[in-house]
Amino acid sequence: MSMTLTIIGCTGSMSGPHSPASCYLLQTQETREDGTTRTWNIALEMGPGAFGQLWRVIDPADLDAVIFSHCHADHMGDVISLHVHRRWGPGRGCGTLLLAGSEQLPERVRQIDGCDPAETYTDEFEFYRMRPGVPFNVGPLTITPSTAQHTVEAFGVRIEDEGGATMFFTGDTDQCDTIIEGARGVDLLLSEAGFTEADTTRGIHMSGVRAGEVATQAGVRRVVLTHIQPWTPVDTVMSELRQTWQGEAQIARAGDVFEI
Repeated sequence: MSMTLTIIGCTGSMSGPHSPASCYLLQTQETREDGTTRTWNIALEMGPGAFGQLWRVIDPADLDAVIFSHCHADHMGDVISLHVHRRWGPGRGCGTLLLAGSEQLPERVRQIDGCDPAETYTDEFEFYRMRPGVPFNVGPLTITPSTAQHTVEAFGVRIEDEGGATMFFTGDTDQCDTIIEGARGVDLLLSEAGFTEADTTRGIHMSGVRAGEVATQAGVRRVVLTHIQPWTPVDTVMSELRQTWQGEAQIARAGDVFEI
């Protein structure tokens, strides 16, 4: 088995002129006992503008799960488009979709939707609370959350298929031991780099330098940097990364596809 990662949106903190906000589609094919194959589709995040672009790659009704690293709107604002699609649109009757995230996830969906606590979304969504170090499965994929260092409860996630292919998505986080351990030895590290070294605030985002330190200490095979602010020159971020990471590296761009 292998996994395919498609960059749906990658702009930091908002949608930008060249990309929606954070959203990454992870796919794998499972061969059943009868010889038929089944494609599993997981979205990591659903930031503003992402749902429409996701529709260009797959039918959203075919999603099997959406994993939210945390509950800031730039990472989950388009969950309401997903809700509308499943309650009133072509996804109606598809059954519940797994939404995995922090304890605050159901309430944040209601807040963005403008609904009161009586709205449970039981016909559209199944909410799953992630816990650090406790793995869960979506089809043949195993997802293990790690505590991130951010301004709200946040997670990075390690994802492994049955053939041993691995990736780690940092979500929004500063450099910390739990993220390094979660990313240990993965084939692909999808790392945020929301800050540059000119930003002195800590505990929110990584710079290219700190993302490189995570990659080096974790011993990953390759790095894809994402969540870069639309006003930040990507050459600046890559130059910072090269101070601490000498291996394979790319800047995420909407539409990019990576085989894992």
